[in-house]
Amino acid sequence: MMKEVRVRFAPSPTGALHIGGVRTALYNFLLARKYNGKMLLRIEDTDQNRFVPGAEEYIIESLAWAGIEIDEGVSKGGPYAPYRQSDRKGIYQKYAQQLLDEGKAYYAFDTEQELESMRERLKAQGSSDQQYSSVTRMQMKNSLTLQESEVKQKLESGEHFVIRLNVPANLEIKLNDLIRGEVRVNSSQVDDKVLMKSDGMPTYHLANVVDDYLMKISHVIRGEEWLPSAPLHVLLYRFFGWEKEMPQFAHLPLLLKADGNGKLSKRDADKAGFPIFPLNWTDPKTKEFSKGFRENGYLPEALLNFLAFLGWNPGTEQEIFSMKEMIDAFTLERIGKAGAKFDIHKAQWFNQQYLRAKTDEQLAQYLFDSLKKEKIECPDEKAIKICIAMKERVTFPRDFWEYGKFFFVAPTQFDEQLIAKKWNDDTVKFLTAYKEELKGKSIIDAENAKSLLEKTSILTEIASGKIMQMLRVALTGGASGPDLMMTMEIIGKDESVSRISYALENFKVKVS
Repeated sequence: MMKEVRVRFAPSPTGALHIGGVRTALYNFLLARKYNGKMLLRIEDTDQNRFVPGAEEYIIESLAWAGIEIDEGVSKGGPYAPYRQSDRKGIYQKYAQQLLDEGKAYYAFDTEQELESMRERLKAQGSSDQQYSSVTRMQMKNSLTLQESEVKQKLESGEHFVIRLNVPANLEIKLNDLIRGEVRVNSSQVDDKVLMKSDGMPTYHLANVVDDYLMKISHVIRGEEWLPSAPLHVLLYRFFGWEKEMPQFAHLPLLLKADGNGKLSKRDADKAGFPIFPLNWTDPKTKEFSKGFRENGYLPEALLNFLAFLGWNPGTEQEIFSMKEMIDAFTLERIGKAGAKFDIHKAQWFNQQYLRAKTDEQLAQYLFDSLKKEKIECPDEKAIKICIAMKERVTFPRDFWEYGKFFFVAPTQFDEQLIAKKWNDDTVKFLTAYKEELKGKSIIDAENAKSLLEKTSILTEIASGKIMQMLRVALTGGASGPDLMMTMEIIGKDESVSRISYALENFKVKVS
């Protein structure tokens, strides 16, 4: 029988949550929901020097907006509280002491200058490995090389120290990664990592292993950047005698630039003009502002669908997945090893698909949100008609207003290049006649606007196709847009006549 699936998303509150972190949280969530397990949110704030005020709250809000539900954690509480590592210092100290007592860890008193001297000495000797390890530790200042009385004296006097892991020499460490298969590493490649710092706080390595064990985590799903640390974590499980309870590991592929050339960074995203964070973020130290996916108009369900495909493949042609469908289809085994290209155009495509799937009433609400800011009143029926006319042409909710302003306000700017090219005597003749036909009607709808167009074509002996672009420019200012006859129905007869009259009075026929 499979043990209960318990996964954790464990970010550090060192700034805004990167979109890659949202993907990691999503994969954890999908696995938990697939097996009716639990999703934990744990804040790993052991590095107090990098702590950023507001970051924890930002993480919680980002996950809530995305629809990634937390079952236990800093925002919910739970049976394994506290879920913030800075509140668990005493727990880590207990386990660090256990390792010290068993000779599996040791005190190190080396200063920064001494550590740098060691690295420089090894470098000068031509060594490619300049780490604090089984090769170098016996030349350093630690409880393995000092007399017990000297160690005691240093500790009692409050001298700066760290606790390091005592990694055995030439030991094979192996783990089975659910994405990458078997990983084998010799302990000679693992350095004596710091487990506890001088401020009494643990490093990530000790804290995450202890917490994952105590919180009964079944699967550790995290980024590829943690793969080099995994053998160290396996060794810690072995040292503590927790090998049977060790979680299964899955190290996710990197998010790459759209061209596949290198890891996606904030600088790359800024340069390409798209967000890298889920929500707006202002860095409290630098005051640098970054716009988020939410504020850029991405729907959370569309963004999650897009992120799911950055590494995972369902094995079918299906691309649009509801959350339930994603949960049902998701398996860790279908996540690839290779880095995933972050194509923002694909993210926009997903947004379009999710917008089009909404009801006309839901779309109208987006338009009302924009109109409220502009202090423009609009009847429900008109708003729904506008959304029906435009929904195949929009990518973001704001586009209903941005690209549909002409439904409410007569254009003041026009496509001058097109006017210079196509505004001629035939255009003037046709539109003059068409305007008169329109004036003769009390109201117009799309159907009779089209009938009058055909009638005018017969009367003037000018093909309507020749003047359609100029009619559109006169009515909307631009050369493209939603169905023109429906546009006339929405803006109404009088406004259509007024805009055509303005064009006839102000557009100039090019003299050849």
